[in-house]
Amino acid sequence: MNLLILLLTALLDIVPSGEATLVQLQKRDSILIADQVRYGVTVSGVTAGQQIALPDLSAASNDTLTILGGWQLDTLVNGKAIRSRNSKAAAKILRKPFDISASIVLAPFEEGKYSLPDIPVLLASPDKSDTLLFKGLEMEVKTMPVDTTTFEIHDIKGQILYPVTFKELLPWIGGGLLAAALIALAIWLIVRAQRRKAEALKPKDPAYIVALRELDKYRSDKYWAPEKQKAFYSGITDALKFYMDDRFGVDAPEMTTAELFDALKSDKDITPQMFSDLKELFERADFVKFAKHIASDEENAKALPLAVSFVTTTYQTDIQKEVNGEEAAGD
Repeated sequence: MNLLILLLTALLDIVPSGEATLVQLQKRDSILIADQVRYGVTVSGVTAGQQIALPDLSAASNDTLTILGGWQLDTLVNGKAIRSRNSKAAAKILRKPFDISASIVLAPFEEGKYSLPDIPVLLASPDKSDTLLFKGLEMEVKTMPVDTTTFEIHDIKGQILYPVTFKELLPWIGGGLLAAALIALAIWLIVRAQRRKAEALKPKDPAYIVALRELDKYRSDKYWAPEKQKAFYSGITDALKFYMDDRFGVDAPEMTTAELFDALKSDKDITPQMFSDLKELFERADFVKFAKHIASDEENAKALPLAVSFVTTTYQTDIQKEVNGEEAAGD
């Protein structure tokens, strides 16, 4: 066993004041290695205006007995610490004599008996100073007993592996599905962007080709049926408005019939007869679309050929102008 004796410098006017106290912070029937214990004293009958001084024990801390921190002071009244945050209430309590508890925390790291030092406390008042001496205690530190007759050394066991539950896998499955969805969305956006780019690079068909292609969809007389006439006349007039927008430079899709033909009446490439027949076609289409008018088979039969004739005639006129212009430039 090791015996540790802590020595303190002797002070004058020493007054015996009982024994120091030793309190375990871990409640056991004995003190074990690395347990923490509170070692200290209680100074009784202190009055307001008195001061106390405590010895510095920090130099006594070593590898076998460590002092954890400095002195901790508590003011006691009837054995209970004053915790009031109200300064006036605390001052009222301290008008009568009170006790001061002073303690440090020790931690032994070696088995053996430790003779703890006496603790001198200087209690000073304006007219008198006394050194109160508290007798040190003996502390016995033990280790955990091992029964050598039954003790058997075993191999170190590996980490215990528990089965993975579906609840644990669920976040990973959800994250994987979300990642897959984001990747699929990114691929779709890239493919769509590439298709749009390819379509934008494609040469666009001339307006007359687009118009004739649209008009060709309405060649069947099945569109002459009363319930289909609205789609028949809407398709024809929409195709013609698209062509007029490009060929004559008028905003035909946004114009009414009256506004459209008012803008076209001064164009010399449209003959008076063509202008009249075309205007009649558009007015009949308005009646069919908005007034529930039922056109006759004769009117229906004339509608598509008139539209095709208008596109081809005005387009050929445009081509002839270009040819004449080139010939004039060549001369």
